[in-house]
Amino acid sequence: MSNFYKKGLQFSCTQCGHCCRHDPGYVFLSEADVRQAFEFLSLPEEEFLKKYCRIVDVGFFKKVSLQEKSNYDCIFWQDGVGCAIYEARPLQCRSYPFWPAIMDSEESWVEEAKQCPGMNRGEVHSEKAIESWLGRMEREKPYKP
Repeated sequence: MSNFYKKGLQFSCTQCGHCCRHDPGYVFLSEADVRQAFEFLSLPEEEFLKKYCRIVDVGFFKKVSLQEKSNYDCIFWQDGVGCAIYEARPLQCRSYPFWPAIMDSEESWVEEAKQCPGMNRGEVHSEKAIESWLGRMEREKPYKP
């Protein structure tokens, strides 16, 4: 990865929903994500998985992802509220926009910032903090269905 973020990057979430609404996609869950969410919702693990998750075949293996509504909003997005589990949202959501595909190049960052009003504004995230997010995403164990 290029190191265009050596001096840090600005980002403050506006809870606009750009990263969790309107477009199809996946929010893949780690073991920690599943535990955190079902505990936050005070549900048994099996009920959480059945009610809010789906199995996605990604080729050589399967992953667990949050479901989407028919309009492609995340299952936890609520109009007028935002994320219903914001305090317990998955790592993929917490780490946005510091995802490998976005951090791959300055061009990717600039392109994503066209859609996200929180990018290039607000809090400065250091190179060390950004690399911590990237490393954590790589290290977390995916939930096995």
